[in-house]
This record gives sequence, C-alpha cells and structure tokens, in this order.
Amino acid sequence: MMMRMYGIALAGPLLMSLLASVCIAQPVQQPAPPDLPANEIAQLLLTDDPSVVQARHALEAARHRAVGLTAGNQEWVARGTAQRRRDRGNGADFNEWTFGLERAIRVGGKAGLDRQLGEAHERMAAAKLGEARHEAARELLAQWLDWLAAERTRQLWTEQIAFAQDNLKAASTRRKAGDASKLEENAAQADLAEVQRQLSTAANGESKARARLRAHFPTLALQVPPLSEPLALNGDPGAWREQILKESDELRIAKEELRQAELLAARSRADRIPDPTLGVHTSSERSGAERIVGVTLSMPIGGVARGAHEREALQQVEAARAAVERKQRELEAEIAANLADAAGSLERWRFADQALAAGRDNTQLTQRAYSLGEADLQTLFLARRQSVDAALGAAQARIDALRARYRLLVDAHLIWGLEHD
Repeated sequence: MMMRMYGIALAGPLLMSLLASVCIAQPVQQPAPPDLPANEIAQLLLTDDPSVVQARHALEAARHRAVGLTAGNQEWVARGTAQRRRDRGNGADFNEWTFGLERAIRVGGKAGLDRQLGEAHERMAAAKLGEARHEAARELLAQWLDWLAAERTRQLWTEQIAFAQDNLKAASTRRKAGDASKLEENAAQADLAEVQRQLSTAANGESKARARLRAHFPTLALQVPPLSEPLALNGDPGAWREQILKESDELRIAKEELRQAELLAARSRADRIPDPTLGVHTSSERSGAERIVGVTLSMPIGGVARGAHEREALQQVEAARAAVERKQRELEAEIAANLADAAGSLERWRFADQALAAGRDNTQLTQRAYSLGEADLQTLFLARRQSVDAALGAAQARIDALRARYRLLVDAHLIWGLEHD
C-alpha cells in the first residue's frame, strides 16, 4: 500500500510536467494574467491600433493584386485604319478600311506562376498583419508594465511620507524633552522634504507613463491591478523555443520573401520564351470590291536583357535564403536570451523580496529604538534609506520578472488572441 501511494506521489509532478509540455507543444489561448488587460480587451485594442489597421488595408490590397496577377495584364487590343485610294489609270477613288483584334498569350506556364505569385503576395501581407499585431501587443505590454512600475514607485514614496513624518515627530518630541538637538530636528525636517521631492518626481513619472499609455491606447481603462507573484515557466525551454519560432511572424515574412524570390526566378526563366501576340483582322479594299480576312502572329525576339534578368532573380533567391537563415539565428538568440532572462529575473526577485522583508523589520526596530532614545538619528536615516532602496529594488525586480514571463507569453502567441489561423 505504501509503495502504491509513493508511486502516485511521484507520478503527480511527472504528470503535471508532461501536461505542461503538451500545452506548449499544442498551445491553446490562455486567459491573460490578472495584472494584464483581459484577452477580449486586448484584442479590441490591437485591432484598432493604427499599424494593424494599415497592415489590414495592405492585406486587402494584396488580395486585389492577386486577382490582377491571376487575370494577367494581357488585354485585347483593337486596331483600325481608314484610307482613300486613287487609281490614276481610270481616275477612280476607293474608300478602304481595316479592323483587327489582337492579344498577347502567356505561354510556358506563366499564368500558373502569376497565380502563385498573387497567392504569395497575399500570404506575405497576412504575415505582415500578424507581425503588426505582435508588435502592437509588445508595445501594449511594455507601456502597461511601465505604467504599473511607475505607479508602484509612487505608492512606495507615498508610504515613505508617513515614515518621514513619524521621524520628524519623534525628533521634535525628543528635542522638547531635551534629549535631541535642534540640529536633529532640522535634519528630520530636511529628510521629510527630500521624501516629498522624491514623491513629486515619482508622481510625475507616473503621470508621463499614464499619458503615453493613454495616447497609444486611448480606449484602455486604466485601473491599477494588484501585481501578481512572479512564476516559473511551465514546460521545457526547448518546447518554448519551438512554439515561439512556429508562431514568429518575422520568420514567416522572411520565408515568404524567399518563396516570392523563387517564384520570380521561375517567372524570369519562363520569360526567356517571349509571349506571342495573336490577332485577327478584316479589310475592305477598292470600296468593297475586295474583302480580306486574316490572322496575325508576332513575337519579340529575346536578347541579352532576358538572360540578365533571370540571373539577377537567381541571385535574389540566394539573398532571400540567406535572410531566412539570418532571421532564424537572430530569433533563436533572442529566445535564448529571453528564456535566460525569465529564469534570472525570477531568482533576482526572490532575493530582492527577502531583502525587502529584512529592511522593513530593521526600519521598524530602528525607529522604535530612536523613539526610546536607544539609537541616533543618522542610524535611523540609514535604516530607512536601506529600506527604501530594498523596496524600490523589490518592486523593480517584480516588474522585471513579470515582464520577462509575459513577453514570452506574447511571443508564443498564448494570450491576447495572437495565434495564427
């Protein structure tokens, strides 16, 4: 019985780890963390972002372009002439005319290549729309967390006002009791003024962060949520890497550029055989005494330029292939750095949180000791400043840890409706 229970206990964490890996391998949209805008709100914000609107119109333009490429630019051309003929032998005049229709015909599979090029342009525009949404999501995340960080800093300095006021009150009380000098009271007054200055700076920083966020996302309701506890990433780092690469619109764009270059090279190769122009015509000569019906065929004679264009297109293919490889390596390096940052920032937050707890306890003890005359004012100032530094450091470490984790969620398209269709 004990062996069976022990086996179940071991299977529990293993099962959770396996499920987390499956969630990354086959991702579904997750609810946004509680200290971020909800998925429904974020999707509306991203849809209305000007860069996304621009990319959406570009996608519609690409669809029309695809229709045009499929249809081709070969159109019917009507030609007509009218003339008057004079026969000097018998002094007769004749009215004559010619009318014809002609059109170039795509040969060598060019029509199919043009259709594929149109589809490639459409896919490229769709990838750029996805990248615009991704960049807008990154901007929303960055500005939202910048505002929360500024708001938290303002709150911390607001809390310090009460501490500084208590220190001034204690210094005044001790001076009246003859246990402290006017110099100590003045120092406590100066310390309170410095805290007020820091609070004013923090409030100004919060106002600027709020203004930037509201200017970029004017319909976003700004309500300060409680900051979440930073968490470790679920799943294997390799699974995160594969998921982010699979969802990367930047990589999709590079691959679509390669596909377009390959199609253009194939089109240039097909253009080595020029498109013929076929036509029919009818003529009336000698005032209708003679009628002519015929067909025409014309074809350009290819020269050096067509071969040069093909060689240029082939080099463009190699350049696009190198661009895909470069983008792949850049993304892998960025993902590796972000994964390392997520782990490192979580560890730094834990240390900063421990320092914060110790600093608060030390400040409270020192303040009580000063009130009782067991510590001097400079020791109290030092303890409070250490506590402030610890509080500011812990707040920034928390934001950094959350930012690193949430950035991976955005890059993996796990929140805010960023997943590909």
